[in-house]
Amino acid sequence: MTVDRILPTDEAHDLLDLATELADRELAPRAAGFEERAEFPREVLRTLGRAGLLGLPYAEEYGGAAQPYEVYLQVLEILASRWLAVAEAVSVHTLSCYPVAQFGTDAQRKLLPDMIGGELLGAYCLSEPQGGSDAAAMTTKAVRDGDSYVVSGTKAWITHARVADFYNIFCRTGGPGPKGISCLLADRNTPGLHPQAAERTMGLHASPVAQIAFDDARVPADRLIGGEGMGFTIAMSALDSGRLGIAACAVGLAQAALDYAVGYAKQRRQFGQAIIDFQGLGFNLADLATQISAARALTLSAARLRDAGRPYSIEAAKAKLFATDVAMRVTTDAVQVLGGAGYVADHPVERYMREAKVLQIVEGTNQIQRLVISRALAKG
Repeated sequence: MTVDRILPTDEAHDLLDLATELADRELAPRAAGFEERAEFPREVLRTLGRAGLLGLPYAEEYGGAAQPYEVYLQVLEILASRWLAVAEAVSVHTLSCYPVAQFGTDAQRKLLPDMIGGELLGAYCLSEPQGGSDAAAMTTKAVRDGDSYVVSGTKAWITHARVADFYNIFCRTGGPGPKGISCLLADRNTPGLHPQAAERTMGLHASPVAQIAFDDARVPADRLIGGEGMGFTIAMSALDSGRLGIAACAVGLAQAALDYAVGYAKQRRQFGQAIIDFQGLGFNLADLATQISAARALTLSAARLRDAGRPYSIEAAKAKLFATDVAMRVTTDAVQVLGGAGYVADHPVERYMREAKVLQIVEGTNQIQRLVISRALAKG
């Protein structure tokens, strides 16, 4: 299905055309094979970076495209509709560039051209084995020792853990609570930084996720981002943007599942007619199409608030919550539309269904999104 989009500039139209061309040529033909082999498509990320699609929301002086978030998110949606693992990688990488771009020193920002150009791939180390949703309770610590910080502890569920070139490490440099957390930027070759074996995940097999152990890892003190005690502020600010990225990925995945189910329902005949002509199935597809449009509108509405410099945290939580729940519903129903065919790997909808589940978990579980929204309501 062609999505009728309202974009702010002619340049934005060109960027979406470029994203569509690359997604059709570089992503769609490779997705099934890479997922089956559980192989990370590093060169695909470099291709997207060299095409300028990894730095869309960042300033031109750092090699970015200075595009509004509403444009960046629609590029993500297009990528996700062809291959979610790549779109999620772009979202995580964009999130990983955010601390340096927004809070870094001039010297640190000299790294940005290679970061957002795709030559350096990023990871975002916030969650821990015993502290996923409760980020303020993290126990990974960093102790100043001369011109370095010595980091010890373990991070969990880290996307790009085994393939990243740089890591944002959120760690405790002070007392308990949010004010004791700082952010360090570490290179992949940092002594004492040890990615563990990749997790065996339900979906996104091409996206490596693992724990990272820090065994007295020494990170230069000039890699402290934003000053001591700023880490929690940086993390939460980045997550607001990251939640919009995941919402856009969810919209793209849901659209792919719907398009495939509709195509199948037009071709599959039972009792002398195409199954899409049976009202029960046709109405179900109509409901799914409506929910996807609503998720897209909610996501872009939050993005436009961000672009206007207005508060958008609560709207980002709503968008992430709604869009990812829609993706789970649409992909599940797409499998049902195909019946037995939907349960075999010959059709991509079974993969879409497995992939949709993680979107309800990453960047804050949907239960956390409900908590954020409900607390806002309580405050009035």
